[in-house]
Amino acid sequence: MNTKSQVSPGIDTVGSWLRSMVAVVGLSLAVGCATVPAGTVNDPYESFNRSMFSLNEGLDKAVLKPVATLYQAVTPGFVRTAVSNFFANLSEPWVAVNAALQLKGQAAAETVVRFGVNTVFGLGGLLDIASEMNLERRNEDFGQTLGFWGANSGPYLVLPFFGSSTVRDGMGLLVDFQGDPVTQAPNLSNNERTGLSILRLASFRESLLRAGNLMDEAALDKYTFTRDVYLQRRQALVLDGQEPPDTPEPPAK
Repeated sequence: MNTKSQVSPGIDTVGSWLRSMVAVVGLSLAVGCATVPAGTVNDPYESFNRSMFSLNEGLDKAVLKPVATLYQAVTPGFVRTAVSNFFANLSEPWVAVNAALQLKGQAAAETVVRFGVNTVFGLGGLLDIASEMNLERRNEDFGQTLGFWGANSGPYLVLPFFGSSTVRDGMGLLVDFQGDPVTQAPNLSNNERTGLSILRLASFRESLLRAGNLMDEAALDKYTFTRDVYLQRRQALVLDGQEPPDTPEPPAK
């Protein structure tokens, strides 16, 4: 679809700003992208990434997984669901912002409606009333926004604590922090912010317990498996499930 002919002057301004950011990101990606042949996994930093992966695995086994397992054991299922819904609802305004930046007007509007419905009628987001109304929960972040405006994902990168990423998504993560209601809320004390962050992390890690156990049993090389799944998922999110454009065949010699 040709979006440029349908974009208003205000959105053109946003598009210009995003394209400028994409150009900056592109400079940081150039070295990594230029050295990787087409059709191969872009992982030139594999040695570093595997070290970070091992570090994160050790942290997960020593702290995160035990905390998540305890949280699952002592917290009733309906409470865990309510906590997960609450934090998902908090993320909706930033999802709507990124949907709008990607020119997805309907998705942005529906996400705003989702947030309003669940906040007002879902007890502050503890109940997901909007899903019962067939208002889809979406996943949009600034890394996807950069991808929408043409930024290449760049090399695969494993970040300390945060795990799988790419250069583009890592830079997007810095912007996502500014839209995080837990870490940026001005009316929260440090203790309240820390408590909410720990609860959110425990809830998120608990949701991955079963998948993590299955991956431990199935994957011969957990690093490679995690990398490939992450890259495929991020590409699908940026493309909204559509097939990537065909790469033109090189001219015959």
